Amino acid sequence: MAKVSTNISIDADIKKQAQELFAELGMDLSTAINIFIRQALRQHSIPFEITTEVPNKDTLDAVNEYYEMLEHPEKYKRYSSFKEAMSEVLEDA
Repeated sequence: MAKVSTNISIDADIKKQAQELFAELGMDLSTAINIFIRQALRQHSIPFEITTEVPNKDTLDAVNEYYEMLEHPEKYKRYSSFKEAMSEVLEDA
């Protein structure tokens, strides 16, 4: 089978990390990319699950608190100004 050269753009640091990883696995970047493409063709899809980053517990807790505050504003203290809120924060510090 005839081979052709293909150019791709990739972040320099990501390329270096990938080259190091694939070298540990006994292959170069070109071989790894060819394996990926062949597998994608076999499966007629990306050969791994693609997901978004899952928020950590602190982020999820903050989002849940936000919705709780929207649903039950009467449970939370309100301030008439930013200065008033900051005064209380600094008193507790």
